[in-house]
Amino acid sequence: MTSFLSTPAPMLQLSELADGQNYPTGALYVVATPIGNVADITLRALHVLALVDRIAAEDTRNTSQLLARYGISKPSIAVHEHNEKSAAERVIGHLQNGERIACVSDAGTPGISDPGARLVDAVRDAGLPVIPLPGACALTTALSAAGAWVSGFSFIGFLPTKAKQRATHLRTLANHPMALVFYEAPHRIVETTRALADAFGGERQMLIARELTKLHESLHRCTLAEGPTWLEADANRQRGEFVLVVEGAPEAQQADDAHDALLATLLEELSVKSAARIAATLTGASRNVLYERALKLGKRDEKHDDDSEAQAE
Repeated sequence: MTSFLSTPAPMLQLSELADGQNYPTGALYVVATPIGNVADITLRALHVLALVDRIAAEDTRNTSQLLARYGISKPSIAVHEHNEKSAAERVIGHLQNGERIACVSDAGTPGISDPGARLVDAVRDAGLPVIPLPGACALTTALSAAGAWVSGFSFIGFLPTKAKQRATHLRTLANHPMALVFYEAPHRIVETTRALADAFGGERQMLIARELTKLHESLHRCTLAEGPTWLEADANRQRGEFVLVVEGAPEAQQADDAHDALLATLLEELSVKSAARIAATLTGASRNVLYERALKLGKRDEKHDDDSEAQAE
């Protein structure tokens, strides 16, 4: 059976949808490129890469090889972490001359643990438009396969390479309630998973996503304690690029009366609802929990006042 994408008519119609959009001149187009499988490129990305006057690339050699797969050849400007500021000036000069320029990284979405963010700032500060084109991203690819235990997340990216700095950074994240997403290179993956277990304890869930979209892609869910052992059991499991998704910290089991003093003070001047709202802002505790506690405190104080009046009579 012929697939939808191999049918000429629908493909032509989809291409016309990309062609029919407005692509202003003097604009920077932030274009996501595949993280592994070269088929993971959008039709609009292909259209823009063919349309722009030049391409700002993290590594011009890698990008030229990728574009050759699509039959595209364009002049390029190297924009990487060591020259992003000076390269931005060149890009802005071309944009001010009315050119369209695409910004790409070696893989995935520029600006997500890749060069591109400073270029975007500079272009926007120059009063020029920045137009994002969504597409492949290792972060969202891993999260989509993580499961329901990840309801919210914070993206951390690469941790410090030195053990002491990494441990210090992880300590600041130990009580973070949302899932944490890290990127890691193969030569540090075992060391990093050990550091995560040391900092957060071994019971939390973790997804080890390796070589996403590539031939040897693998996704393994385990606890933080099991992670290093699983990686060391097979040297092949330590190869490639990694995304680590780590379960957030469990809710602290606080005593019912942990915030009573604060609530009691607030209740002297405020309603139960207002007292709970302000206490939640100050402490980070659940507003609903504080509201229920404030109700109890309010009723207790009312009963105390009634008892005092009765004794006075």
